[in-house]
Amino acid sequence: IVRPARAPSRSQVRVVRPVLKEARMHARPSSVARIRPYAADDAEATLAVFVAAITVTAAPDYSEAQVLAWARPEDRDTVTWHAAMMRRNSFVAEVDGNVVGFSDVQSDGYIDMMFVSPEHARQGVAGALLREAQERAAALGATRLWANVSVTARPFFEAHGFTLEQVQYPSIGGVVLRNFRMSRARA
Repeated sequence: IVRPARAPSRSQVRVVRPVLKEARMHARPSSVARIRPYAADDAEATLAVFVAAITVTAAPDYSEAQVLAWARPEDRDTVTWHAAMMRRNSFVAEVDGNVVGFSDVQSDGYIDMMFVSPEHARQGVAGALLREAQERAAALGATRLWANVSVTARPFFEAHGFTLEQVQYPSIGGVVLRNFRMSRARA
């Protein structure tokens, strides 16, 4: 059962601008991430991962206004979030029984979301999620994988064989962000 909890409000979310590059260089590998289908009980945890990944991990690459427009913590609740996650056929990554990331893939190979908690960044979680997306795309008959990738995620996708198709400037709540349409052939 999904509780109608609300995500943290804008006033409760602080955009954190730590020195992530140095911290990531010294990150120790996590336990192997276990990938499993998304379940209703994951709504709160995946929403928390989403907000943290944007307000912490992506914060150095975007302005505070962009981060808050993208995360929109005051507009998010677990009931609506759960419904959206179910529509996208999402899956989660767990480490030591805790949800630390999530993703999805559609029948045309589109990856709508891929987010990892800041505490588990650069520890193989995103790679495990991408491998799962690849396997699911193959089962769905997709011929390629593609995504609209953030500035923060671009190096990861490039390292995994994705190439730039187009620079994009989506507007969220009147705030313009920059992202990249990237794709690769399904291996």
